[in-house]
Amino acid sequence: MDVDEMLGGLRATGVPTKSAIYIWGYNHSGQTARKGKECHLRIPKSLPPKLFKWQDGKNLRWIDVACGREHTAAVASDGSLYTWGANDFGQLGDGTEESAKEPQKVMALETEFVKSVSCGAHCTAALAEPRENDATISRSRLWVWGQNQGSDYPRLFWGAFAPNTVVRQVSCGAVHVMALSEDGLLQAWGYNEYGQLGRGCTSEGLQGARVLNVYARFLDEAPELVKIIRVSCGEYHTAAISENGEVYTWGLGSMGQLGHCSLQSGDKELIPRRVVALDRIVIRDVSCGGVHSCAVTDDGALYAWGGGHVGQLGLGPQSGFFSCALNGSDMLLRNIPVLVIPSGVQLVTCGHSHTLVSMKDGRIYGWGYNCYGQAANEKSTYAWFPSPVDWCVGEVRRLAAGGGHSAVLTDACSLKELCEFKLAETVNMSNALLIEDAASRTGGDALARLCEKLREHLVEQGECELLENQMIEEVEAKA
Repeated sequence: MDVDEMLGGLRATGVPTKSAIYIWGYNHSGQTARKGKECHLRIPKSLPPKLFKWQDGKNLRWIDVACGREHTAAVASDGSLYTWGANDFGQLGDGTEESAKEPQKVMALETEFVKSVSCGAHCTAALAEPRENDATISRSRLWVWGQNQGSDYPRLFWGAFAPNTVVRQVSCGAVHVMALSEDGLLQAWGYNEYGQLGRGCTSEGLQGARVLNVYARFLDEAPELVKIIRVSCGEYHTAAISENGEVYTWGLGSMGQLGHCSLQSGDKELIPRRVVALDRIVIRDVSCGGVHSCAVTDDGALYAWGGGHVGQLGLGPQSGFFSCALNGSDMLLRNIPVLVIPSGVQLVTCGHSHTLVSMKDGRIYGWGYNCYGQAANEKSTYAWFPSPVDWCVGEVRRLAAGGGHSAVLTDACSLKELCEFKLAETVNMSNALLIEDAASRTGGDALARLCEKLREHLVEQGECELLENQMIEEVEAKA
């Protein structure tokens, strides 16, 4: 098939927008939606529509994607939710505890129009509106399932919110969940052994939902109520942004992930406390990982803080200057947020031990633990500094990072991008050079890089399969 033939079906005016999900990294439970026995999962490939059993000609796009520890979820433009990967706690929402290596629609939410999704370690939460709504039902209701959520099927959950509250956002951690209302109120539930629920105390066992009502803006003043506009759950800590662009953090802080120079309760902070090192810096986005946190300013600068032992801060190999040792001589410096990228950052997401950002120029960078290629192109166990992840075609809309895998949602908003999408779907060993050449000559840099990396990947995969066959032959010969 030549290039003209590949493009033939796209040469039309008024071509509708398409989107794609690129996913790569650790695949033990099928969280990258790949069934084959592949030696490497470092090269992402967009998930084909047929994988989701979409009918030919059905013009659907993706609007959201999320990664858990070993499962993945995605929301289509028709309001359908798909899940795949590990399911040992019912986090796929199909009523079973059997993993799935192919995406499956969450049938229990067929009557809902899903708008967004969040994945925790072993649970999932989604915001949705009833498809038949006479304006008497909330246009954004919360559904939860999986570990600590009381069901292997999605169940409607109001918690401490009044019925019909409009839920603006939900974020899942390792064993706790935060939900944010349109009015700026946060409610939390789950485990609270490290104070991650922000209640002023620690507690054993599963805790019911309660609205947070105190935020420590200044330590020498009484805590007050603050309106929150965004929240992110890390493994055992939480961060939130106020309407004024201030960052509050709480929970476990033993690795500096809270961004405070000192902690009020040993290695924990029990109520939301303002990160004073970011004073007078307006923050518009925040994301929490396993033991690190990142924030993006209004001007597109990226700050990071917390554990950087595998490179997840993007500051290079861990040094004594950023030591997290308690009672160390550098106590006043060990937890302060550090400027990593001065400008141009559009989106940020933190996985368990790696970080991804997208830039305003469309480029993607990653760093941190990289054993499965989840953080960077380079073939190294750790990516200590921001490294390009430059093989995703289209305009970046969403980033997601899990325990050891990553996902990027992109849109095609021009005829050129639609052509690149079509070509990216057809790349194989026989045509990769042809497509790479065509992409290079027409300014399709991301597509050209994808072809280059895919060719390397296919060669390595072939070598791996050859070695495997040789081993089998040797065993059979000895037998």
